[in-house]
Amino acid sequence: MATRTLRAALLTAAVFIPALAGWLARECRTPYTGPGTNAFFEVPRGRSVRAVLGALRDRGLVRSSLGLTLAYDLFWSRERLRAGEYEFTFPASGREVLFKIFRGRIYLRPVTVPEGLTGDEVAGIAADRAGVEPGPFRDAFHETKLVAEWDAKARDLEGYLFPDTYLLPRKVTAAALVEAMVGGFEKAFGEAWRKRAAETGMSVRDAVTLASLIEKETGLDAERPLVSAVFHNRLRLGMKLDCDPTVIFALRREDKYSGRLLSRDLKFPSPYNTYLHPGLPPGPICNPGRPSLEAALYPAAGDYLYFVAQGDGSHHFSRTFAEHQKAVARYHLKKN
Repeated sequence: MATRTLRAALLTAAVFIPALAGWLARECRTPYTGPGTNAFFEVPRGRSVRAVLGALRDRGLVRSSLGLTLAYDLFWSRERLRAGEYEFTFPASGREVLFKIFRGRIYLRPVTVPEGLTGDEVAGIAADRAGVEPGPFRDAFHETKLVAEWDAKARDLEGYLFPDTYLLPRKVTAAALVEAMVGGFEKAFGEAWRKRAAETGMSVRDAVTLASLIEKETGLDAERPLVSAVFHNRLRLGMKLDCDPTVIFALRREDKYSGRLLSRDLKFPSPYNTYLHPGLPPGPICNPGRPSLEAALYPAAGDYLYFVAQGDGSHHFSRTFAEHQKAVARYHLKKN
């Protein structure tokens, strides 16, 4: 009797186990058309595998949750879900869907922030490309505790929103975006650069402020060390920097910039106006990129004190005022 029962059990197992294995394989590996297009799905933190599989089934993103649940219990129980938002492209098998979540391949989109933008301009990019509302961004922009370690004078994060391409989730918060950009600055402006700033007699804030002027004065990487040399030389001699972008920044802060810098604007009363006040302005006037930060710390050798735009994006650099006047005259003659 026992022998016959054992034989029956073995026979049942011999039939059932291959059938179960075949069914599980079909359930897990057969491509499923789903909604027929790409779909987003969010896995909340702390949600169980069964709950997530049920939600996937309810959304029509997997054929059935039963086979996947059983396969998880039998084969994948050591795997863990990773919270976040995922994008699924169909057709896709249940195993592909589930393992994308196990591996934490959350959906991220690239958002590029160019060099030389002000905080307000970065806010516009954040709104257009990352869906971040301007109000929360402005609040995050004034969270100066993020930079207090190296800039106790900061009243906002101007200068510290590092230009780069950031991979962001669709529902990124203003605080998370700003923290990522400040983190980018902190990574770029590391210990070696902080030491170099101290060697040149500058604080981190001074170096970033100078870099922001360089960023706005030229778009050519090869010229940045030369522009830096002019500013360093003028600062050493106690000369005013006479930097047009500082006046434009001051005017924009008061919503008084017409789009053109006029002669009368050079007398605009502002601590940022470097035609009126010697030394660096009170803080950065934009968010400079790596080449400008490096140029601020490592100016070119030479005793240049002046430069003038030549109309083609480049500048002519001069050592004396007389030489500078001739360069200005040549530029105006060429322009006319």
